[in-house]
Amino acid sequence: MKRPPHPMPYHVEQALGAAGLRERYDQRPWYQRNDYLGWIDRAQREDTKAKRLRQMLDELRAGDLYMKMPWRPKRKGPS
Repeated sequence: MKRPPHPMPYHVEQALGAAGLRERYDQRPWYQRNDYLGWIDRAQREDTKAKRLRQMLDELRAGDLYMKMPWRPKRKGPS
């Protein structure tokens, strides 16, 4: 299944920058970044969008969650 790419809304980009989490966001796999953007954008109400954005930021800050599921980044082997 291919996921359609979702553009990053300006308010999400601003929130990532303000929270100092853009680098952590960029380090996530493409599918996670794309899923977060689509999930936030699909919310009908603005307060739901804000809640989802806060969840994404909290998960990025924690570093070990993705959509409330445990997640560990792949470790790079020795070079």
